[in-house]
Amino acid sequence: MSKITEHCHIRTGVLEDAKAILDIQKSVISEGKYFISVSEEFNKTPVQQRNWLHKLLKNERETLMVAEIDGKIVGWIVFQTQDRKRMTHTGSFGMMISKGYRSMGIGKLLLQALLEWAEQNPLIEKVSLGVFSTNHRAISLYKSMGFLEEGRKIKEFKFAENKYVDDILMYKLVN
Repeated sequence: MSKITEHCHIRTGVLEDAKAILDIQKSVISEGKYFISVSEEFNKTPVQQRNWLHKLLKNERETLMVAEIDGKIVGWIVFQTQDRKRMTHTGSFGMMISKGYRSMGIGKLLLQALLEWAEQNPLIEKVSLGVFSTNHRAISLYKSMGFLEEGRKIKEFKFAENKYVDDILMYKLVN
């Protein structure tokens, strides 16, 4: 365990975290490397973020967890489901870590906490995600945590003329 992760506290998010979560989201999206959205199309307001978080936290099949170091939120992970009856047992997650805190084990701590939550939630049987095929660090983390590749969407994202990235679909059964 690194010195940083020794001081990292993982907890369930609360409404008061909405601004910090939005700030991290805007920052990571502005890097242009890891998410489908680009800065100019991401226009979520603080009120919209708070409403999204409020709805999510009320759903027993969904959760949001934050990583805190010295009282500062440095990352978060969200697990969301669909309302379709035949899909209520499964959901997918997304995770964002502030730039200065990556490759320190924080993502692993967040993912471990999410998997523990999912394993204890009798409503959840499968945890899924999509990841850019170029995000090798993330793929390595997911594989080390027992996730398997279940499919690949070829040339799913176009970054520039003749520059595409596949969407790797991964999953882990938890119950």
